Amino acid sequence: MSAGVEGFSRSELGERLATHGRILAALMIRDVQTRFFGSALGFVIAIAWPVSHIFILIGINGAVGRAAPYGDDPALFFATGLLPFMCFNYMSRFTMLGVMLNRPLLGYPIVKVADILIARAILEVLNAGIVVIVTMIILTAMGVDVQPPRPIDAMCALLACMLLGFGFGIVNGVIAGMFSFWLTPFSLFQILMWMASGVILVPDELPETARYWLSFNPALIGVEWMRSAFYEGYGLGELLDKRYMLGFAVTTLFVGLLMERAMRGRILQ
Repeated sequence: MSAGVEGFSRSELGERLATHGRILAALMIRDVQTRFFGSALGFVIAIAWPVSHIFILIGINGAVGRAAPYGDDPALFFATGLLPFMCFNYMSRFTMLGVMLNRPLLGYPIVKVADILIARAILEVLNAGIVVIVTMIILTAMGVDVQPPRPIDAMCALLACMLLGFGFGIVNGVIAGMFSFWLTPFSLFQILMWMASGVILVPDELPETARYWLSFNPALIGVEWMRSAFYEGYGLGELLDKRYMLGFAVTTLFVGLLMERAMRGRILQ
């Protein structure tokens, strides 16, 4: 009897996992079709947009003759600041938008808010990976040495930024699911985060008071983490607190999932 129960449980678990996988795949395909305009050109635009953001900033700083605040190559310095921040930024934004854009699907009992969030996060990880690879290829073609002395640290920094963005996206996605006007203050908040994340400057060179307040920004730590993988001696100050960033990311993720569970009925209204 116990063997039969165990076999049934395993079979039932496998069937549920397969069903869940099909739901995630369907949601990802739908997101690709809606976000990328249902065409290959739309997908190219989705990749080209963040890549162009990086190289427009590099071009502007090159046009005004601004030297790299750290290191010898301005293109590498700005790229190592923009890539981790954009991994955080795009993950949080599109995870949040996933709830708003896919709300009609919640009318089907089989589709949960968590399914929408997870599907969007997987898609953003894939998209971010392509953006990073394309950016590195272009920089290499420009003659920039993009090989970091500590590649594992660089990869961990990008993954940590995406984890942080996922947590932010869930919290704000639940709020936006209840209050659609939340998109506007969230967009303004992202601009402030960009300005406070050390993307175009070296935070350790700022006054002590500014460094103190910036130290509470986990996205800044992700940028510092990324640059420490490329530059010897970078990030030796108190700002590079990896434990704080990871703890903040996990806490935000946990709080977001609790909010989703508690507010699920309100989101469906």
